[in-house]
Amino acid sequence: MTIQQQHPVEVRPAPDDLVVLRPEGLYCPQGDFHIDPWRPVERAVITHAHADHARGGHRHYLCAEQAREVMRVRLGAVSLQTLAWAESLPLGAVQVSFHPAGHVLGSAQLRIAFGGRVWVVTGDYKLAPDPTCQAFEPVPCDVLVTESTFGLPVYRWEAPERVFANILDWWQECARERRPCVLFAYSLGKAQRLIAGLSAAAAGVLPGPLAIHPAVEPINRAYRATGIPIPDCEQWAPASGRRLEPGTLLISPPSASGSAALGRESDVRLAVASGWMQVRGARRRRGVDRGFVLSDHADWPALNQAIHASGAARVIVTHGFESAMVRHLQEGGRAASSFETEFGDERDDEAVRPESGS
Repeated sequence: MTIQQQHPVEVRPAPDDLVVLRPEGLYCPQGDFHIDPWRPVERAVITHAHADHARGGHRHYLCAEQAREVMRVRLGAVSLQTLAWAESLPLGAVQVSFHPAGHVLGSAQLRIAFGGRVWVVTGDYKLAPDPTCQAFEPVPCDVLVTESTFGLPVYRWEAPERVFANILDWWQECARERRPCVLFAYSLGKAQRLIAGLSAAAAGVLPGPLAIHPAVEPINRAYRATGIPIPDCEQWAPASGRRLEPGTLLISPPSASGSAALGRESDVRLAVASGWMQVRGARRRRGVDRGFVLSDHADWPALNQAIHASGAARVIVTHGFESAMVRHLQEGGRAASSFETEFGDERDDEAVRPESGS
């Protein structure tokens, strides 16, 4: 199945809109700040620490307090201010606050209030349960700016518990064959969810050693420093030349899939944990043996549920299948349009279209 994305519907901002599109990114004129900007700006309000939303080069950053540690890992010693959940802060003429988005640790929806009106920018979000981050909370608003990464009816997720059970079955199969296995997953959010979910599903009795790529450990430490109990894992050192032991499951970022170190593992079995695995042919394009449908984004039913729960009379759709979601909302009688953003083009396996081969 090949999914075609039409050109997004053009947005025609009103003079008093609280969020508009500028070359640097989404911008609030009344507050004089940008939201997850992709070019350097004076003040960047960040919804979460994934690389396509939290980029370097801005002068000042504002994020949710729960994102502080992962932001430090990703960006270093930047000028960073944080807010507790629902804590209100005046920026220019508006009041802003952060509310849980359920995507990864510290991921937030941004609430902007001005002149009796409320806009909410969701960032990335999911409604599925995840013990490694604060659960999504609906935020009532007049206008909702929502992601639409998986904004097609084909994207419908199984219960996470079922996915973890399937991964454990595959891992046990590899262990019986005396083969190591590698599960590719993004190092921020997905890796921690897998570690926690597999440990819980196996009730502490894992099929073999659970190892992580070195890129995952700094994020694990940031989670622990924030109070999220991520189990300790063995770190695999690719530079050491040491082979993976039979029965080991290595959780690794997708960027390592073509590394020389993994290339030495001739008997290794490979898998990907991603929402894109829902689409036929995605596993083949990734060059892996198995694909497990596990996403840190909302699926089609959850997107619609979140939009409905917001009570928004107007919806602006950002990255993903914008045109399909806009058309669906318009057919349901809701005012809808889209912003054409630059999110989803930096190293996040969940934010790269399956047609690109990633």
